[in-house]
Amino acid sequence: MYGMTLTNHLMIAHRMHGARFGPAQRLHGATFEVELTLFADRLDADGVVADMGQVAALLADVLAPLDYRDLDELPRFAGRNTTTEVLAAAIHADVCAALRAGALGADEAARVVQVRVVLRENPRAWASFEGPCAP
Repeated sequence: MYGMTLTNHLMIAHRMHGARFGPAQRLHGATFEVELTLFADRLDADGVVADMGQVAALLADVLAPLDYRDLDELPRFAGRNTTTEVLAAAIHADVCAALRAGALGADEAARVVQVRVVLRENPRAWASFEGPCAP
């Protein structure tokens, strides 16, 4: 399986609900390094999983509605803790939706069989979501 990875970053505000989150129950900010990996079982005619410039643009487009936002104000997260895991799954879903909509072209969408999103909160802590892009 071939993989290609690009990174970006995301700055958000949010609050967690529940005593287990301690001081994170108060409004606070977080900056994440976002790592996106696309996996394909075969390369295109040029020998790549996908065009890096197009993947970088896709990732930037997916992150734009979340960047510099209070996630608690977004309807898609209503009533949910926006943990790093939840946010990674949401970004995964958005990347898959963009792939299905043709953001990289039909051939790439057909060849990408798995997507991994890793959100790094700091060098010692991160969470991820990985899976296929269901139709």
